[in-house]
Amino acid sequence: MEIPYNVKERPDTGLYNGKLGVWFFLASEVMLFGGLFSAYIFLRNGVDYWPHGTDYLDVPLATLNTLFLISSSVTMVMSWASLKLNDFKKFKMYCGTTLLFALAFLVVKYFEYSAKFAHDPPYLPSTNNFLGIYFTMTGLHVLHILGGMLVIGYYFGPGSKMWKTEPERFTNRIEIVGLYWHFVDLVWIFLFPVLYLL
Repeated sequence: MEIPYNVKERPDTGLYNGKLGVWFFLASEVMLFGGLFSAYIFLRNGVDYWPHGTDYLDVPLATLNTLFLISSSVTMVMSWASLKLNDFKKFKMYCGTTLLFALAFLVVKYFEYSAKFAHDPPYLPSTNNFLGIYFTMTGLHVLHILGGMLVIGYYFGPGSKMWKTEPERFTNRIEIVGLYWHFVDLVWIFLFPVLYLL
């Protein structure tokens, strides 16, 4: 028996199953990061002195990473739009570019973390509350980037075979992955000013 509403929209929600499911998942992610942002606010308001991000963090590198992620959101949308226009070659190009932007983000984050660990004395999560919340929030964000890259990489590679057999369903899956990816980018848009600039 075939599961209904994999492609067509449900009459009760106006969404197909996968899209409805990803919105529920993203709601749980909002609660996860919302809790961490709340912890940040409580920690910051609970002390007389809170370090400025520039005391420990590299703002130019973080700005570069912000550009990488915003660009990756654009290429993710373009990969989905290419499928809607029935242009699989452009999908592959934009999808691959999204992965390259994500990889560039991780490389920059590696250098950023390395510089903190190499500092004398090293900047560790145990150094103070600021670095504790910084490593927790950015580390969790990096895990989300890696998860997104795995899924995007799958659909860029072996999963793209579905385009030949079920193009509409494949397009829907790219849309779902795109929604997740935009959420990950949006989290960074909040992390960047909160941790690096305020």
